[in-house]
Amino acid sequence: MTASAQTPSAPLFAAVEQNDEATVAKLIAEGVAIDGRNADGETALLAATHENRAGIARQLILAGADVNAKDRIQDSPYLYAGARGHLEILKLTLTHGADLKSTNRYGGTALIPAAERGHVDTVRTLIDAGVAVDHVNNLGWTALLEAVLLGDGGERHVAIVGILLDAGADPSLPDREGVTPLRHARQRGFQPMVELLTKAGGRE
Repeated sequence: MTASAQTPSAPLFAAVEQNDEATVAKLIAEGVAIDGRNADGETALLAATHENRAGIARQLILAGADVNAKDRIQDSPYLYAGARGHLEILKLTLTHGADLKSTNRYGGTALIPAAERGHVDTVRTLIDAGVAVDHVNNLGWTALLEAVLLGDGGERHVAIVGILLDAGADPSLPDREGVTPLRHARQRGFQPMVELLTKAGGRE
């Protein structure tokens, strides 16, 4: 979270790094360039989101910070909060203009990495917000495929598979090799997922 000393926003990044909410509030009141960038192309809001500093993120968002501003690797506060399960910040971005169709550097929506990483409440929140459940990323994977392929088969990923299916995810949408979620689940011995996918009409 390095800030360039030459940028007008440097004091804001320093305050975010120190988790200094009072200074952030002062700088906002003084009219700091709220969406100024650091050397990595991050805004202060994205820097705060990286550290899950919800108090500072709230201040910045309420002051008008852009929740969709992307850095050099195509992360935005909205996308990063969703991917990492930073639920409080995610909900703030969703009520302040988050672009549900925006995608990360892998061509995936926020829902896909949330499903992969087992963030159950985040997956539910994103679906409720209207993120497309069957979006396919650049790897050819949906959120459902990632929950099966990259999950651990445990309780959280099983719950996510159920949530995605209940939300209308296609249980038979295959990867680029033509392998369906059901076949992947069976190959991995993830029996609870196999049962959910079979009940939803999934094909091998």
